[in-house]
Amino acid sequence: MKSVFDNWSDIKVFLAVLRSGSTLAASRQLGMAQPTVARRIDALEHVLRLKLFERDTRGFHPTREALRLTATAEAVEASINAFSGEVENSLRENSRPIRITAPTPNFSARFAAILSAFREQNPGVHFEFISTNKVLDLANGEADVAIRIARTIDDDRLICRKLNQVTAALYASREYEARHGLPKSELELTGHKFVVSDTYRSTIGVNEWLMDRIDNSQIVSRCTEVEGIIAAIRIGIGIGVVNTSLANDDGTLIRCFPPPAGIFAHSWLVISPEAYKRPEVKAFSAFFAPRYKAIFKAGPSD
Repeated sequence: MKSVFDNWSDIKVFLAVLRSGSTLAASRQLGMAQPTVARRIDALEHVLRLKLFERDTRGFHPTREALRLTATAEAVEASINAFSGEVENSLRENSRPIRITAPTPNFSARFAAILSAFREQNPGVHFEFISTNKVLDLANGEADVAIRIARTIDDDRLICRKLNQVTAALYASREYEARHGLPKSELELTGHKFVVSDTYRSTIGVNEWLMDRIDNSQIVSRCTEVEGIIAAIRIGIGIGVVNTSLANDDGTLIRCFPPPAGIFAHSWLVISPEAYKRPEVKAFSAFFAPRYKAIFKAGPSD
């Protein structure tokens, strides 16, 4: 059977008149003209086929039928308010920034260009950036999205997209080359000075490859971060291991010889399971991954 009532906003008008006792007071509460409020009450009584108010010069007085409907009308009001509250919560949740963590070199101009293009299509989405070499715990909410370089991602809780293969090689400055020349293979490392990572186990594996082929007397600097290694190479104190894509972006470093065969890792887009439930994070993943891959396919060869 078709309901005789389907205009939920009339409940708001009904309750406003019931509580205030007049269409004038109700109109002020509702921000609506008094004649409009009166017409809405007349129309509601017509649809329901019930007289809801007795009118006199002192105002509108609820009838027995109106009082019987009050509790149900207030329950509908509470449900509508709860619905509105959930909508507001969803809007606030969707306005949260996407928190991206990565080592500082990943926040490059090319990375920024992809995010700018995404924001042009999704102007309501905002980002926060956490620049660190630490592996943050995404599953526990320390960030939403990470770019990581690793051979594998072992945490099964995370959503992972493999982006591209990452290699590293030995690089030097032009000053170092002018003074000492460059090794052309691993057989020519003797007699050269090196800048190394103070963490023996690196994400790609070339640092330990190098450490296995030189002795301590050849090490002139140990650095914690890749930025320190690149700075030491630039000033000409030694040769160091640098990610090939970073070296290509830098433009001032000279590669000694190609990356060691069979030693590589991958870059990954890693997303927390909770963040991936958010539509904007899922959309960002679909947008970012193919464009980030394309950067390296189009870049200089190693």
